[in-house]
Formats: sequence, structure tokens, C-alpha cells
Amino acid sequence: MSTESDIRAFLASRRAKITPQQAGLPAYGGNRRVPGLRREEVALLAGVSIDYYVRLERGHIAGASEEVLDAVANALQLDDAERAHLYDLARAAAKRPHRTRRPRGPLPDSVLRVLESMTDSPAFIRNGRLDILAANHLGRALYAPLYAGDAPHPVNIARYQFLHPAGRDFFPDWEKSLNTTVSLLRTEAGRAPHDSDLTGLIGELVTRSEEFRTAWAKHDVRLHHTGRKPFRHPAVGEITLDFDAMELPAQPGLTLTAYTAAPGTPDHDALRLLASWAATESDRSTVGPDSDDRQHR
Repeated sequence: MSTESDIRAFLASRRAKITPQQAGLPAYGGNRRVPGLRREEVALLAGVSIDYYVRLERGHIAGASEEVLDAVANALQLDDAERAHLYDLARAAAKRPHRTRRPRGPLPDSVLRVLESMTDSPAFIRNGRLDILAANHLGRALYAPLYAGDAPHPVNIARYQFLHPAGRDFFPDWEKSLNTTVSLLRTEAGRAPHDSDLTGLIGELVTRSEEFRTAWAKHDVRLHHTGRKPFRHPAVGEITLDFDAMELPAQPGLTLTAYTAAPGTPDHDALRLLASWAATESDRSTVGPDSDDRQHR
């Protein structure tokens, strides 16, 4: 899809989610022909003319000022992720590069040493396409199914989740996990609309997965900093871990995610079992060679 199409679909989908009552507008009788707010209602709330807002929603957003974008975001009650996505789309429409420089080449040894020093927590570094670029010992053990067999390197969480036969079993909270993955890729697509690898991945998933295609059409975006994530691991069974995702300031576009479990809980016991399994696992082919994890594009 073009940037104009993305803008059009995003604004229309956000407008459809806000009722007049939620926006503080009077509720008029009769049947409304559109879900949510009408365009003229958004224009009123944003303090712009109807014609101008219609132009924005048609994708002509390149010249919009920050004040106008903020007004539209406020009118549509966008959350932080949606507001940032609107700015990313406007930047793409104006053909202005994203403010974040994206690194190329291998990860610095210092970053890898930090990762490997986290001996009690599964941890990995990913890019916006959800490629796992590096993982510590427990991280490779937790994501062992993604590394199994002749998996390509770097492994990709979204590709495994939607296209691998075991993806649904490994991510047991399927609906939530599905929506999170798609929202993260949609967010990254706004930040990096000219990333050919990202475009290729999305095209592959849209073509081969009806579930991905349906979720992609919702135009949902999100920030993903902390939460809980369940897994169904082939060696330790059900395990739900807290995660914290931290962007790497010196490596723009990359995120370090670490998993933990509260001491004394069944999930902490399962995490210790995972560590024991990883320590005794002799067939390194099940988790992939370290050298392949140390390179990224």
C-alpha cells in the first residue's frame, strides 16, 4: 500500500472507534450512516475546516503542521503509539527521513557482552522487523523452537508465529499474541516505510496468512515496553514470564528484551527448569550456532 492509502485507512479506522458521546458531542437521534465520528465532527473537534480535514484523511498530510497533527490526534483521542504513528506517516508523506538512524552491520562486542552477562534471565535483541539478532544462552533456550532444523538466520518471530505449523502452539495466547505482533510490524512500517526487508516480510505474511491479513487491515499500532507473555515450551511446558523491552540508545532501532519471573512462583520454577535443560542440552543444533546470531542487516 502507498503512504496515502495508509494515512487514509489509519485516520478512517481511528475515527470509526470514537462515538459522539466519547468525544463530548451531543447525541442526535436517527440512524448514523457511519460508525464513530463523521468527518465534519472530527474537523469541528480539531478546529479545522471540513474541506481541510477531508484532504488530510485522503492522504494529503505532507504539509500539515505539528499543531494540526496534534489537534487531529486530540480529536481522535489517539494514544501515544497512535500519535507517534500519525507523525511517522506525515513524515513519510513529506519524504522526510525518520529521525532515528538505523544501524547496519554486526552488533558491537560490548552489547553482546551485556547480553551474555544476563545469566539468570532469557534475553534477546531484535530489530523492528522482529528479527532476533542476538540472544543469550537462556534466550536461545526459550526460543529454541525458532532455531530448530534449517531455520533461516536471523530467525523472525512473526514468520514463525504465522507460517510455522507449531507457531500457534508455542504462543498459546494466540489472539493477543497475534494482534501484538501485527501492531508492532504496523508501527515499524510507519517508521521505516522504505525498508525493503520489512516490506518483503509484510508482503509474504499478507499473502500466506489470512489471520495476518485480517489483523493487518485493522491498522492498529502499539508501544511494547512491559507486560507478561505466555509460552508453551517443548521442554518445560507452560510458562508465563514478565518482560521488559528497552531500546538501545547507541543502536537506534534495536530493542533488548529480558524475561523474568517472580521468585517462588511456578513460572520461576519453570524458568529454573529451562536453565537446567539448556545447561544439559548437548545438541547445539536445536538452538543454532552462536555465530549466526551475531550478525544482522
